[in-house]
Amino acid sequence: MDGCSNYNGLAVRKSSRSKAQARAHFDEFNVPHAKGDLFINPWRAHKFAKQHGFPLCIKPNVSGYSRGSHFPIRNYRELWKAALMVKVWWPVSVVEQYLLGANYRVLATPNEIVSVIRRYPPFIDGNGENSIGDLIDIENAVREEMQLGPTIFPIKKSPAVTDYLQKQGLTLDSVPAKDERIYVFNRVALAPGGVVETIDQATIPDVNKALFQRVVKDFNANLFGIDVIFEEGIETDYREQGCIFLELNSRPYIKMHLKPRYNKADDLQPFFDRMDAMHIADSDIF
Repeated sequence: MDGCSNYNGLAVRKSSRSKAQARAHFDEFNVPHAKGDLFINPWRAHKFAKQHGFPLCIKPNVSGYSRGSHFPIRNYRELWKAALMVKVWWPVSVVEQYLLGANYRVLATPNEIVSVIRRYPPFIDGNGENSIGDLIDIENAVREEMQLGPTIFPIKKSPAVTDYLQKQGLTLDSVPAKDERIYVFNRVALAPGGVVETIDQATIPDVNKALFQRVVKDFNANLFGIDVIFEEGIETDYREQGCIFLELNSRPYIKMHLKPRYNKADDLQPFFDRMDAMHIADSDIF
């Protein structure tokens, strides 16, 4: 749990450990979220897909760091593969609708928005000269120079990356056009090389900020890391676009807010000082 916060008591952590618990609270408190279902047998996920269509997301009911998550799932072949592979992480799994849009992690307390980052799958931007393989090397060198590791990982030239490129009709030797953005993997997780961008809070409407704070209050939490997708972006009123809350993290990984690839990191030391001064009797009981 290195790099994760520990500012919530046991009761809060128990109430938000699973994706199903979070979705039940979203229902209760009228928070926008994806329709979903729990399954042990993959046929239940197949039935959900027939009823609701694609794209979908499959993930363990209990997990962290995006481990075991598969998204976006666009067809039945991908669905069955994900529904079987997810069992490595947890026997009970979640299938839910997936919104194609911008993925954010919001650190919020009942009274403030602490930090907001946007998360991207690993990508490179073409210059019309270098191959994708060379551009990956260039990007990794930038990350090393910025000392983003070990929080932000290098992009790997793995079989998963070459397979994902192949689905786009590309290889590591392909040369993208100038300013052409090529995603080399589909997940926003950090381990495959995903990156984060700090979002200026001044660009976020008050109505969106109030929604995040309300969710934290509804759970009687001191701090949540809220995972949310906005169809158009967090800078637009959530009521005027597609918006789904994915899950709540009671011990959010804060290190990635301190190591953004794009824009300046928020100064979180005053926040840490205030939170560290709190006395939470059962914070170390699991």
